[in-house]
Amino acid sequence: MLVVMDVSATPQQIEQVVKVIESRGCTARPIPGGDRVSIGVLNNRGPVDASMFIGLPGVKDAVPITKPYKLVSRETKAGDTLIQVGEVTIGNGHLTIIAGPCAIESETQAITIAGYVKKAGAHLFRGGAFKPRTSPYSFQGLGEEGLKILAKVRERTGMPVVTEVMDFPTFDQVEHYSDVLQIGTRNMQNFSLLKRAGESYRPILLKRGMAATIEEWLMAAEYIMAQGNHQVILCERGVRTFVHHSRNTLDLSAVPVVRKESHLPIIVDPSHAAGRRDQVLPLSRAAVAANAHGLMVEVHHQPEKALSDGAQSLYPDQFDILCRQVTDIFAVSGGQEPF
Repeated sequence: MLVVMDVSATPQQIEQVVKVIESRGCTARPIPGGDRVSIGVLNNRGPVDASMFIGLPGVKDAVPITKPYKLVSRETKAGDTLIQVGEVTIGNGHLTIIAGPCAIESETQAITIAGYVKKAGAHLFRGGAFKPRTSPYSFQGLGEEGLKILAKVRERTGMPVVTEVMDFPTFDQVEHYSDVLQIGTRNMQNFSLLKRAGESYRPILLKRGMAATIEEWLMAAEYIMAQGNHQVILCERGVRTFVHHSRNTLDLSAVPVVRKESHLPIIVDPSHAAGRRDQVLPLSRAAVAANAHGLMVEVHHQPEKALSDGAQSLYPDQFDILCRQVTDIFAVSGGQEPF
């Protein structure tokens, strides 16, 4: 149930509706946006009777929500959510490019790559300080030292930084240093971590699990929003299939489906989908043509020496070409759909 308040509703009238919702054993979640307040009714056991709200002062309407992901759904919020990160706007009408190495290896490496990607047109810088690796013997990241390097990148370039948070013990630390917190594919259904992300004051970039359906992915976003954090960016990064010509299979059909189902912005990570450098440019072009709100691309000036995922990292000159091509495609498509 979504209780839509009148544009002239007072704070006292809004609070009265909240009290009525909570008196029924449900959770009231005010939803920001537009020129009026809406209040989501969560944790209800069965259908909610709209008549208990319609007669309350300041209430315009009470709308049943049919989707299991209530706050994520366009039934709750018809207009697109725009997320502000520093001076960068992520969402409908904007093409946001996030770029950088898979892992932060040194200050020199990070600053060098940041200079290249900013010059080419990147808006945010990505780099892993804590790395979840398949093998326990692979490079696991620099930890807090890597976070401090990311902070130096932001200071030197002005670009906000994105990095992955993996667990509870390091959450506060990553939250302090990063501008956007990434929850990776392996943690998409780590529900305790999702709840903590929902309490964060930082935007959350939520990657799709490698075997997750779109509904499971949107429900993971619902965990975050149900805790009060409405700053969620969805990231399609490929799903596990039977193919061997790429690491994963990029599900571009997810972009129009998510844009129809949800008001949250969706970006695409072609690097992890492909696992191969030669596929990243064409997949990036296709993602923008499909009206993704942005890309997250791995770039390294010496990928043959990279400690993580060098085979899928673009050289700086390739990334420069990518930025020019996708910008032209975005200019043609406009990046908007009339939902």
